[in-house]
Amino acid sequence: MEFLDRYQQLVADAIQKYTFKDKPAELYDPMNYIISHGGKRLRPIMVLMACDLFGGDLKEAIKPALAIEFFHNFTLIHDDIMDEAPLRRNKPTIHTLHGINTGILSGDGLMLKAYKFFEDLEPEIFKACVRIFTHTGLLLCEGQQYDINFETQENVTFDDYIRMITYKTGVLSASSFEIGAMIAKANFKDAKAIFNFGKHIGIAFQIMDDYLDVFGDQAQFGKKHAGDIYENKKTVLYLMAREHATEEERKELDYWYSKKTDNIDKVYGVEKIFRRTKVDEKALRLIEKHNEIGQSYLQKIDIPEEKKKPFAELANYLLRRES
Repeated sequence: MEFLDRYQQLVADAIQKYTFKDKPAELYDPMNYIISHGGKRLRPIMVLMACDLFGGDLKEAIKPALAIEFFHNFTLIHDDIMDEAPLRRNKPTIHTLHGINTGILSGDGLMLKAYKFFEDLEPEIFKACVRIFTHTGLLLCEGQQYDINFETQENVTFDDYIRMITYKTGVLSASSFEIGAMIAKANFKDAKAIFNFGKHIGIAFQIMDDYLDVFGDQAQFGKKHAGDIYENKKTVLYLMAREHATEEERKELDYWYSKKTDNIDKVYGVEKIFRRTKVDEKALRLIEKHNEIGQSYLQKIDIPEEKKKPFAELANYLLRRES
């Protein structure tokens, strides 16, 4: 998708321009390390796409787009510490290389640097964007805590799970689009529509993440295979498996999810139940459902269809990752 390449180049150039040269290097080098491995940098691209959609100036949006990218990477550093994850994007995680203390500090540094990147906006837009950004950060923390709670919480419902991934993943995509729309001075109705488009695409993206954790190609996915099973994460796969499992299978799931272990038998046993209950097929249908809801919000925006096409293409691209 050529339009994606153009936005990616804008983000890459800006990241290069704003590489941290501050001291101490022990704090800033790890920040540069994770930013330089940026993956597809989709969330800052979402800021630029929404700004473009509503006729805004991309020069005004580029630093707020970087704010989103810095913030996202701050969450990844801390997430990896909490999950004790050895890899991120097929490279060693920061706490693995530099220790937990530096991981925490460099994550905090990225978050604070992110706020500084809104400072050039005119006062009213600045207030609106920082309000969205701060609220998003708080929801993300709530989502992360729900995720942690679920590891030991006996009864997690499907609605609990959807709320958790909405806060943890959906809202950041949604807010990226909304901030881009605000910078372009879109009206309230259109800004909310693009927010809801992003929210449902983000939900679908997280369900795909859960799916790929178990059913994806580890080399393509860049994370430890079945890490969610090792960590006792009550993902949509687990919840649907419990719903469709036999009594005996439910007892086996309860047994494995009562202990945190690297035992390969655990992964084998849980995967076997996942496959028998066909949760892979059910998860893919759920992904498609949220994609369709997202597209319905996109259609509510009163802008020519041609300008909205890249958004539909982006959603389809995000949900066709390697499996």
